[in-house]
Amino acid sequence: MAQTARWARYWDRKSRSYHKKMGNRDRRLLGDSRQWACGQATGEVLEVAIGSGLNLPYYPDDVTLTGVDLSARMLDLARDQRRRVTLRQADAQALPFDDSSFDTVVCTLGLCCIPDPDTAVAEMARVLRPGGRLILVDHVVSDSRYLRAAQRVVELVTIPLAGEHFTRRPLYHVVANGLEIEKTERFTRGFIERLVARKPV
Repeated sequence: MAQTARWARYWDRKSRSYHKKMGNRDRRLLGDSRQWACGQATGEVLEVAIGSGLNLPYYPDDVTLTGVDLSARMLDLARDQRRRVTLRQADAQALPFDDSSFDTVVCTLGLCCIPDPDTAVAEMARVLRPGGRLILVDHVVSDSRYLRAAQRVVELVTIPLAGEHFTRRPLYHVVANGLEIEKTERFTRGFIERLVARKPV
């Protein structure tokens, strides 16, 4: 509980520069990943770790969108994005929704910072309806041994400072929680991974 409150305070402070900084990083590292993720969303959609709302312009007009984030100030920025969305402050490790509430769950660049990614993925799977899809984009442990070594060095700073991990692989948590991988791809020397998984009917 204390750790969750600490990260909420951190992201509240980070919100001042986050939107601009991430927009610049997107162009260098993510390519069209936000459009790729949001463009596949259908029906009742939940975005976990919605942050400042960088994904909001890319969702189809016909989806019903809900977003959660740990940071109240990040949610304030998301409210300014001129998109109809229901926003709630919540912990991804304990989502405040009933089982089988959503057709699609989206999370981009969120699981790298959530303290327990397995619990977070289990929660995403829980709130998905049977046949629903989980869509993830994140930076992951690289398939280049030189970049992996650099990632481990960077983590010596980023984990204590911001809880940000660079050597995780969300795909393993997705499979462990019983979701079926439909597609996965890696790029930027394996540093970025995006995947779509479906909850069995």
